[in-house]
Amino acid sequence: MLASPRNVLFLCTGNSARSIMSEAILRKTGEGRFNVFSAGSQPAGYVNRFAIEQIASHGMPTDGFRSKSWDEFAAPDAPNIDIVITVCGNAASETCPVFPGKYVRAHWGIPDPAPIEGNTARMQLAFAQAYDMLAKRIAKLVALSDGIFENRDALQAALDEIGEA
Repeated sequence: MLASPRNVLFLCTGNSARSIMSEAILRKTGEGRFNVFSAGSQPAGYVNRFAIEQIASHGMPTDGFRSKSWDEFAAPDAPNIDIVITVCGNAASETCPVFPGKYVRAHWGIPDPAPIEGNTARMQLAFAQAYDMLAKRIAKLVALSDGIFENRDALQAALDEIGEA
């Protein structure tokens, strides 16, 4: 068990889907080892209902999620963030936020399921695929030995490797 929980912030553009699902997954699987937050550079102002459906379908609570600006985590009274993980997909076509401060940062590009159009089944599938990708990466984060969190270079390398998987 870590001496103190690490503060992890998942960032995405809208903070309505991928970063919200990431927050839910790590809260559940990393319970006690991590304090988990999510935010966006351009918050959508709502949480996508398909993200909430995915969270609920995996037996996790769905209350308390909201789309919020990453500015909340730059405020003087904000928690000190240890790890920032951006989950926006293709960096060439999406605006990935840049967060000020001293932390380890990793990019885990996940395709955005939110703009998928079509019937409900197609949209649910897109969200399920994004959820599964996030869950696999977060499982690798949770599996890291506690000692790696004390070595910034080793942690950076491990987070980068997870993002490439």
